[in-house]
Amino acid sequence: MAEITMLILDDHEWFRGQFAKLDELQAQSPVNHNALERVWRPLADKLDVHAYIEEKIFYPQLLQRGTDDPEGETLDAIGDHNDIRDGVRDANAAGVGTEQWWAAVGRTRVANDDHMGEEEREGLSDFRRNAPLGLREALGRQYREFMDQHPTTKGLPIVDRDPQRYIEEVEGAPPADRGDFSLRIGSLKGQ
Repeated sequence: MAEITMLILDDHEWFRGQFAKLDELQAQSPVNHNALERVWRPLADKLDVHAYIEEKIFYPQLLQRGTDDPEGETLDAIGDHNDIRDGVRDANAAGVGTEQWWAAVGRTRVANDDHMGEEEREGLSDFRRNAPLGLREALGRQYREFMDQHPTTKGLPIVDRDPQRYIEEVEGAPPADRGDFSLRIGSLKGQ
């Protein structure tokens, strides 16, 4: 069973690959707009779903178990997620393949690249060093189940969050509610 930090890293590699596919498609003449849409739609959805589930189960646990600067790491991550969501929304509002669309996709990519680099160096590393393997595996099960159940954003409230309020809400939640947020996709009891 994969643990959560490895599943997040797997998603990061998939994101990099999809953006590389968009590069390849952009270099073709003429540009195939249908092919762009076939790459973009799943990429846009997974970026949003990935951020959503990280905010539900990973970052609350990092705030509890991280030692390097979990609050700073989480503030940065939530802000990055907002930037990524903004780019996705802007791209979805523009016509695929238009100049506006490429600009929004580019902003999304830059925000995502920055986020992944910071998360890989800081949050994921901190969590691997400080959270027990059993917890990381339990979170991995929740993460995988959620991602399998939500290949698109349909039914999910994809909204920007105030980073400071997010931390205050997580830290103010009863310990039993931190990191599960009633996803009902697995229990962390005993972890």
